[in-house]
Amino acid sequence: MGEFLAANELAILRWLHIVAMVYWLGGEWGVFQTSYKVVNPALPLEERQRHMETAYRIDIMARTGIISLLPLGLHMGYLWGVQPLGGGWLVAMWLIWLVWMGITWGAFAKRGTAWFKPLSDIEDWTRYILIPTLLITSLMSLTGNGPFAGGQGQLWFAAKILTYGSALIIGVILRLIMHEWQKMFPVLAAGPNPEVETKLKKSIQLGRNVAYMYWVLILTTAFFGAVKPF
Repeated sequence: MGEFLAANELAILRWLHIVAMVYWLGGEWGVFQTSYKVVNPALPLEERQRHMETAYRIDIMARTGIISLLPLGLHMGYLWGVQPLGGGWLVAMWLIWLVWMGITWGAFAKRGTAWFKPLSDIEDWTRYILIPTLLITSLMSLTGNGPFAGGQGQLWFAAKILTYGSALIIGVILRLIMHEWQKMFPVLAAGPNPEVETKLKKSIQLGRNVAYMYWVLILTTAFFGAVKPF
């Protein structure tokens, strides 16, 4: 088994990368469609809450895909020779991934309890740290200042990191919108509230507007990885 894994390491990583991308793209589409029911004031509140729960169950798989794409991509990048961090760096990266997954799934499992907010806040902060790191390193690499390879036929990796990091910005916006929904539903449970319904309507409109850019960035990231155009 060990020999098989070693001989097929890149192929297995590529397969996992494709699966993670599918969950990311498909999951975001599922959340997008479910959101129509969440903010529909014509539906009973209980049904809207059920759709909200469905959205969270779909979203956790999308977030799993998002989180997994980075270590998978960096690992393959090392094998392709377009990023220099291997050995202990790869081990540390996968250990960080395990912790990150634990926080993400912990927040999902503890939603509705006192543990949800601190775990969710930690998950949010991982993105506040990660996004500027990815954007800065990718832009540096695209201008020939490393750390990723900048030779002919290698810039696609830095470009992919750039679009991935940019997509994470949109993801943060969508996460904040879902956080906002969580705060609004207890208010609606107390009785009809036109002001909250108006806020919900505005938040979903914002979410739909940025979601289109989200899909463009996701597809562009996949394009750079599959085609390697430059």
